[in-house]
Amino acid sequence: MSDAPSNRNSGDNVPIFSVTEVSGLVKSTVEGAFSYVRVRGEISGFKRAASGHLYFTLKDDSAVMDGVCWRGTAGRLGINPEDGMEVVATGRITTYAGRSKYQMVVETMELAGEGALLKLLEDRKKKLAAEGLFDDVIKQDIPHLPDVIGVVTSPTGAVIRDILHRLSDRFPRHVLVWPVLVQGEGAENQIANAINGFNMLNVGGKITKPDLIIVARGGGSLEDLWCFNEELVVRAAANSEIPLISAVGHETDWTLIDLAADVRAPTPTAAAEMAVPVRSEILAQVIDCEGRLLRGIRRTLDGARRDVTALARGLPNLRRTLEDSSQRLDDWSERLGNGLKTGLMRRRAKVPNRIPRPDRVVVDGRKAVEREFQDLRRSTDRLLARKRERLLTAGKLLDSYSYERVLDRGFALVTDASGAPIQSVSQLSPGDDVLLRLKDGERSARISGGAVATKPIRKSNKSESSTDDPQGTLL
Repeated sequence: MSDAPSNRNSGDNVPIFSVTEVSGLVKSTVEGAFSYVRVRGEISGFKRAASGHLYFTLKDDSAVMDGVCWRGTAGRLGINPEDGMEVVATGRITTYAGRSKYQMVVETMELAGEGALLKLLEDRKKKLAAEGLFDDVIKQDIPHLPDVIGVVTSPTGAVIRDILHRLSDRFPRHVLVWPVLVQGEGAENQIANAINGFNMLNVGGKITKPDLIIVARGGGSLEDLWCFNEELVVRAAANSEIPLISAVGHETDWTLIDLAADVRAPTPTAAAEMAVPVRSEILAQVIDCEGRLLRGIRRTLDGARRDVTALARGLPNLRRTLEDSSQRLDDWSERLGNGLKTGLMRRRAKVPNRIPRPDRVVVDGRKAVEREFQDLRRSTDRLLARKRERLLTAGKLLDSYSYERVLDRGFALVTDASGAPIQSVSQLSPGDDVLLRLKDGERSARISGGAVATKPIRKSNKSESSTDDPQGTLL
């Protein structure tokens, strides 16, 4: 930029600047005077451009100032700006020559005051509650005695020491610690990743999947505990398949993760007490249950023994019963032997008179066979005679129905040249050749007008038959 004027009017010593020169002078003046400022105001007209840059205005009761946050800085703000949010923005004041406006280039942004944080917290609580993340129906029961407990907390604070000490006093368990930041920039991402990471472990893997997760942190201000109010953390806690205990802050502190967790503990030490029972109490309970079980078994056995004794009194004397039965068995055995001997002797005496002689059996059998043979032969002869008589009768009847008997009475059979019989005059025309078969032979004839001219063909006997005459074989 040149300090000399680009043009002078005659008689006037005031320099003349171009618009660009004036804009440049204003820009350098403003940026030199306001290179680092902190401005408190309410966000209005918030817009996230497609390029990733953020555009908004900061306002109070009597003034408005444009603000811009470049894409590279927007990802590191730590909060999600929105309309109505009161913030403290840190950056520099510059001008935008394209619109003759000044604006603030924001480098960092934080919520302004506890009241604004509480309002934002309440609004976020209502939003997440409407999605059902805090409903009791999705909460899980805490296991009575988990084998592995996962703890999400800072590895260097007093919280982890308190938890481990309390677990060791009550009931030592295997503990997996996932170290995270519990406040500050990036803390919410580490906490959410730790919860999701525990859920992604496999049962029986190199690193065993925990049966219970404890998310713990000591007390602090609302700003210190704010990472536990972030949606990312709350959603991870609500979606955890592993039962989760929230132990963030002191008893009076509360965060949104407390509402999303399956159980809220007032302190990290109380979370350890909820996670496991007291080993000595369990041993005492087991010993008490053992004693009660033994006493119950003893009472049951004593009662059963008394019942058996009472029932035994009503039973007969087994020794006497056995002696009577043995004597009765000996008596029956003796009687059975005598009876078998007597019966055998009686049957032996009857055997010779009842068994027939073999020669008589053979003679009687031969006579019976001869009688049966004679009866069979007579029956066969009668049957053959009846069949022969029926066959002769059928032959005579068949011969009486033969067409040759009709020819014997003076009739003739008329067929055409192919041997088909002629049944009507309408089948004949003048010049047709026909065949006349009579009782004693055949003659061929030709139809001429109303008369039939015949000529001798051949002479055949009755016994002869033509192989070319199908009618003859049929009749």
